[in-house]
Amino acid sequence: MTTVGDVFELLNEKAPVAGKMEFDNVGLLVGHSDRPVACILTALDITDEVIEEAAELDAELIVSHHPLFFELKTVTDDTMEGHLALSLAEKNISAICMHTNLDAAQGGVNDALMAALGGKVEAILEPDTAIGRIGELPKEVPFSEFLPFVKKTLASNGLRYHDAGKPVKRLAVCGGSGGGDIVLAAAAGCDTYVTADVKYHQFLEAKHLGLNLIDADHFCTENVVVPVLHKWLTGAFPEIDVRVSQVHKQTVQFI
Repeated sequence: MTTVGDVFELLNEKAPVAGKMEFDNVGLLVGHSDRPVACILTALDITDEVIEEAAELDAELIVSHHPLFFELKTVTDDTMEGHLALSLAEKNISAICMHTNLDAAQGGVNDALMAALGGKVEAILEPDTAIGRIGELPKEVPFSEFLPFVKKTLASNGLRYHDAGKPVKRLAVCGGSGGGDIVLAAAAGCDTYVTADVKYHQFLEAKHLGLNLIDADHFCTENVVVPVLHKWLTGAFPEIDVRVSQVHKQTVQFI
């Protein structure tokens, strides 16, 4: 019988924990490593709704991208993190979280994002951490056509963007909060950068550098990795029922 520890071992091979950033908290965060697993739920985040979904499926394990907590000091329902940890423990559901190590991993978040947008990876955007990717589209695309393509492909309910007046060919991507790498994207000769959580002054920086910039939402730029997790797990453990969350959606709304 496959155990929680077996699943973590597989994920650690695919996205080594050693590749995480210093601030991060990844791995088996809740549960017993020797617990047998027959059903796994994959999701970008562990929320109340995801936990209830897992319980309804009789899933013994949730595999997520974002960590359940970073510096949890008490496990009480006074905080969101404590509440979620208690809920998992009470329902006997384990949690494995693979975060910045999955961002950096081959085939992980950033490779999946580039592939979703039709680009071929050529280089790493931020070599020191292996975060972000630089690539090329097969052919040049007008920015006015690329915008709705990104919105539809990433299932985003809204985009924030700056149009530098350039077509899209050489593309940089960074799933999640990548506004700090705008200068790197421009220095690499990219005409367009797709990321999320971009601040106002970073939009001004993109304008100054003549870079097309698209903020496609944190959830949407990273949720592309959940099908990858599903593929890895079903490929390694065909005897396990692996599901993708149907309840966890983009949280940010636009009026």
